[in-house]
This record gives sequence, structure tokens and C-alpha cells, in this order.
Amino acid sequence: MGITEIILFVSAFLAFFLSALCGGGASFIIIPILGLQLPGAQIPATISLGTAASSVSRIVVFYSNIRWDVVKWFVPTAIPAVWLGAWLLTYINPVYLELLIGIFLLSNIPFIFKSKKVDNSLQKMPKPLLSFIGLMAGFVSGLTGTIGLLFNGFYLRYGLSKEEIVATRAANELLLHLIKIYLYFLFGLLVTKVLLYGTIIAVAAVLSSFVTKKILHLLSEKLFQKIGYLTMVTAGLIMFYNSSTNLLNQNQLHFAYQADSKQLETKMQWNQRTFELDFEYEDGEFEIEHEIKLTDLPIEKQQQVHALAQQADKITIEEVYAINDHYYEVYIYKNNQLKKIDL
Repeated sequence: MGITEIILFVSAFLAFFLSALCGGGASFIIIPILGLQLPGAQIPATISLGTAASSVSRIVVFYSNIRWDVVKWFVPTAIPAVWLGAWLLTYINPVYLELLIGIFLLSNIPFIFKSKKVDNSLQKMPKPLLSFIGLMAGFVSGLTGTIGLLFNGFYLRYGLSKEEIVATRAANELLLHLIKIYLYFLFGLLVTKVLLYGTIIAVAAVLSSFVTKKILHLLSEKLFQKIGYLTMVTAGLIMFYNSSTNLLNQNQLHFAYQADSKQLETKMQWNQRTFELDFEYEDGEFEIEHEIKLTDLPIEKQQQVHALAQQADKITIEEVYAINDHYYEVYIYKNNQLKKIDL
């Protein structure tokens, strides 16, 4: 076993141990490590192999703490949603999903600063609420390979003890993980490297479950809640930062500004499109400009541009929005000369 596999095993063991104490989050620790070795679409499949093994071991260790009344409402709606999420995995950019999950996790910030134990108000709500939670959990699980930390807040506020959360989550998620593994197999994602890393994570997850049982009873319910919410917010910050950085890099975001005696010009480039904000000192007006294609112009204005720009070397068109005004600017490059025309 090489250094990469050793690092993965140790990280997975610590991640699943901490996830039991924090109510979830192992996958968010493992994902960055797997991201250095695997394509993005194969990471959920690898994680599912490990989390399935973790669920089995936690069910064995904490079987007497499973809340079956929660399981029977959660699982039926989660199963079909898993298929949809796994299918969309090949079409959706996971960076956008990571950004949304990060924002959702950050919404738990207020619970960190509550001095008292968080009120378990959700336990008074109808049990069918769990069916909706199961639906959303299954969908997100199919896309990301993990659901524990994302939906941990619902468990914390549903009136479950710390042992019941660990056990019930495992029971809810086991069938989902098995279905995902089968779907990933059908979609051709279970390649040799995925199976190797998934097995390493699975072994680490099983070992951590037995260590968890000896440690979990030492925590109070209040401390367990605090750790859970703190972990969710921390993961949210990391995911928000990573996804934002990736989006900026993927879309090549650039800012530039230029000031002279007449105006202040600010430009932003996003996904090979340029947006411009101008402020003219004399008129005191703001203008927002962005580059468009010739085909984006109305038909009559396309005809005008064709007539004005015959034999031109290059044409650039910008759409301009100002207060109570909307027009187009056409830049015609011909014989090393630039001509600007407002339409």
C-alpha cells in the first residue's frame, strides 16, 4: 500500500470517527483527498462504497437505538430520488451543487450561539414531513454520494438522542447507498481505482464504528448538538470557498477599471463575455454595457450593421443600458481604423 492509500485510510478513519461525534460530515473531509486522484464523477461512487460499509457497521453496533418509526417514513420516498440524482450526475456541474449546499450549511450559524439546548420543535410536526426530507436526501445523495451532514439538522431538531441519530441515520442511508452503488455500476463509474479506494475507505469506516461506541456516551446531548452545528457551518464555509473559487476559475472572471477626465470605466469578464459599467462625470449617468453577437440584435438593426460594416476587418457590438435609455454600440475595425456607431 502506497503513501496515497495510507493517507486515505488514516483520513477516512478519522473522518468517520468524527462524523459519528459530529452527526455527519465524513465525506466532506474525504472528498478533497479523492479529488487529487479521481475525476469528479467517480468520487460519489467511491464514497458510497465506504459509507455503505459504515452504515452496516453502525447498524450492528447501535442496533437497539434505531428509531424505526423515522425509518419507515424516510426511506420509501428517498429510494426513487436516488436514481434521479445519480442520473443527473452525468449532466450537472457538481460545482453549482456544492455552492448551494455550502450556503445551506451556513444557515446553521445561529444554532452555534444558542446558549441552551436547541428546541426539538420538529418532533411535534407530522411524521409525513420525514417523507419530504427523505425525498430531498435521496436526490442529493445520488448527486454527491453523501447526505449525512446536510440533513443532520433535521435529526438534531426531531428529538433524537445522539445514539439514536447515529443508528437511525445508518438505517435510513444503507439502502440508499446500496442502490447508488448499483446505479454507479450501471453508469460505468465503478472502475478499478474506485473499487480500490472505496475498499480502503470501507475498512476504515468499519473500524471507526467500534471505536465510536466507546467514546459517544462520554458526550452530553448539548455538546453533541454544538459539535454537530459547528461541523455543518465549518463544512459550509469550506464548500462555499471551494465552489466559489472553482466557479471563478472555470468562468475566467477578471476585473479591470480605467479612469480619465470624462468617465470612469469598469469592466468584468465572465465566461468569455464582457460586461462594462461606465460613469460619465459630465452627465452624471451610469451605463451598463455588455458584448453581444450580431445575431442577438433585432433583425432591422442587423441589416443596418451589415450595411455599415461592409468589408470590415472586425465588428464588435455592445448592448448599452442607461437610465431611461437602451441602445447599441457598434465598433467597426477597418484598415487599422476604429469607427464607433450608436444604433
